[in-house]
Amino acid sequence: MTSGTFGRLFAAGGRALTGRGLTVRSPLPQGTPPPVALVYRGPATLPGCPEAVAALLKSSRWGFDVRYVGPDENLPLSRPALAGAALYAQPGGGTLKRGYRHLKRHRDEIREFVHNGGRYLGICLGGYLAGATPGFDLLPGDTDQYIASADATVDSEENTVVQVSWRGRRRTLFFQDGPYFWLRPNADADILASYPNGRIAALVTPFGAGRVGVVGPHPEATDDWYLDAGLRTTERLGVDLGCDLIDAVMRP
Repeated sequence: MTSGTFGRLFAAGGRALTGRGLTVRSPLPQGTPPPVALVYRGPATLPGCPEAVAALLKSSRWGFDVRYVGPDENLPLSRPALAGAALYAQPGGGTLKRGYRHLKRHRDEIREFVHNGGRYLGICLGGYLAGATPGFDLLPGDTDQYIASADATVDSEENTVVQVSWRGRRRTLFFQDGPYFWLRPNADADILASYPNGRIAALVTPFGAGRVGVVGPHPEATDDWYLDAGLRTTERLGVDLGCDLIDAVMRP
């Protein structure tokens, strides 16, 4: 299924998805195969990050058919692979310099995919990579380190938690040196979340015929992320916020 069909499918009606005792309303018509989501897995991420993003995508009301792409996967990151997908997800993990070194040769492919109607989902490092210095240049602005911003509530690159205001509601999310996002004046963007100092923590913006959704913290983080980092598990994990971001980026 190509990304350009989603506006028509979204408008055509939904169907019910069931699982774990819950019924979730899918935006796709009955009988429509689930959209394909490509999740990068390779040297520009860390073990556990792609798998958590894949689980988030599968748990969303879109019920994505998730496939991993990367240099050691059965499916390489390429134009043909992107052509069959609705969404490309860039997980967190590692440093921006190292990550971009591995992915810069795919910059034009990713930009072309989104510009032609595809969706880009970037979490933490994937958010940094959506920026321009360096990155895929998908945003009407750029990114920077939240911990280096004025009045930041986190000042360490270590695993921790951060508070955000997500659509006006205060939530606590797993955080590891994630970005904030800045926009040029009059940029077309929907701001979903902000850090306590007012910097943007999550947004969705158009890019050509496609859309880009990025977030600095980790809404996909599972219990074991907190336990492994010696952190107290938050009362409520951020999966619902991750699904909200997915819905926003998939909107026609």
